[in-house]
Amino acid sequence: MDISNHFPIWNKLTPSQQNSILAASRLHSAQKGTIIHNGSLDCIGVLVIKSGQMRAYSLSDDGREITIYRLFDMDVCLFSASCMMPDVQFDIIVEAEKDCEFWIIPTPVFKSLMDESAAVANFAIQIMASRFSDVMWLMEQIMWKSFDKRLAAFLIEESNIEDSDILKITHEKIGNHLGNPREVVTRMLRYFQSEEMVRLTRGTIEIIDREALEKLSDR
Repeated sequence: MDISNHFPIWNKLTPSQQNSILAASRLHSAQKGTIIHNGSLDCIGVLVIKSGQMRAYSLSDDGREITIYRLFDMDVCLFSASCMMPDVQFDIIVEAEKDCEFWIIPTPVFKSLMDESAAVANFAIQIMASRFSDVMWLMEQIMWKSFDKRLAAFLIEESNIEDSDILKITHEKIGNHLGNPREVVTRMLRYFQSEEMVRLTRGTIEIIDREALEKLSDR
C-alpha cells in the first residue's frame, strides 16, 4: 500500500503531481518514544501517517511539556516542514506515542506542489487552520478551565483512543500532556480515587465511573 491511499487529496492531484510525490516520498518507521521532528532544529518534510500515533507538543524554557495535538492514521503534519512557513515563530516537537509508520514528502517537493496546485495550497491552509484551532482551544482550556476538569476530559479522551477503561499511562506522562507537574497530577488522581471515579495501581489508571468524569469535564 503506497502513499496514494493515505494522502487525503490524492484524487485532486494531476498525474504529474502524483508521480512527483511517489518518486520523492519515502516510508519510515519509528519506535514509541522516538523524536521525529525537533522543532526549529530540523525541517524533515511533510509527514503522512500510515499507522501508529504521534503527538505534537511544545516545550517551555524550564523543560515542561504540553501536548498541542495528536496525529493518527492518514493525518498530515506540516510543522515538520516548518522552514517553508517562515512566519511560524513557535517550535513544535513531534514524538511517536506508539510504534509508527509514515511517509516523508521532502519540503522542496511539497512547497513546489503548493505553488502550482490550488488544491494542495487550500489543503495546507485547511490543516494550518485546524491546528490554529487546536492551539486556541488549548489556550481556552488552560485559561478558563480548572485542572480537575481538564484532567477528567483527558482521561475520557485517552480511554476513547485506547478503547479501554484501563489506561497504562504514568502520572508524569499525563503531566507532559497537560503542562502540569507530576505531583499535581498525582494529587488530583488521588482525589478522583477518593470520589470513586478511578482506581489507581502502579502504572495504571482504571476508570470506574465514566459518567462522573464526563459530568466533571463538561461543567
